[in-house]
Amino acid sequence: MSAVNHAEVGEAALLPLMIWLSPAFPVGSFAYSQGLEWAVEAGDVHDARSLGGWLAELLTFGAPRADAILFAASFGAAEGEDWAALAEVNDLAVALANSAERRLETTAQGAAFVAAARAGWDCAVLRRLAEADRVAYPVAVAAAAAGHGLPLAMSLEAFILAQVGAAVSAVVRLGPIGQTDGQKIQATLVPRIRALAREAAASSLADLGACAFRADLAAMRHETQYSRLFRS
Repeated sequence: MSAVNHAEVGEAALLPLMIWLSPAFPVGSFAYSQGLEWAVEAGDVHDARSLGGWLAELLTFGAPRADAILFAASFGAAEGEDWAALAEVNDLAVALANSAERRLETTAQGAAFVAAARAGWDCAVLRRLAEADRVAYPVAVAAAAAGHGLPLAMSLEAFILAQVGAAVSAVVRLGPIGQTDGQKIQATLVPRIRALAREAAASSLADLGACAFRADLAAMRHETQYSRLFRS
């Protein structure tokens, strides 16, 4: 493919990704904190530095890394129209959600994404996913990107950035940081996001693994948190 064609593909991919991963896209991402609400109450996350460190660790060892690998595997299966492999990745993604609220977070957003995307961006792979009992969110977004011929690398970067942005937005609303600090954190994490996208694109399901125990505990403890704004 020529350089001009690469540019054309990038331009074609940009707007769909911006629409699908915008906070305005109706998946309800504003309702989830990825366990950060408990982390704020417990004092683990209390300022910009602690939130930046928390998110950097997750990108390296936690759920965002696993979601990125699952995204890449789903993309490959959808691109090759290997529906059995796509179903297997989806089942694995749902099974890896290690608390009831995290499972709700990924499956509720996954179902909402499939429904909203089909309304304006329908394709064969989304129709397949609509038949599933539960759809994990990274699988849904990856399938849509593959179904519309978008580049994997750009799709991965956009997806990971959106996840980071949602987490930052949750903590801004909880009060420990302001909007300016939130933007600084996201800017600081851009190199890590790009590195994770590159790693995930070259990975297989055999590379899955996580070691972010405090974040996992936060997601579980949130289920019994007395006063809360978020569903996870």
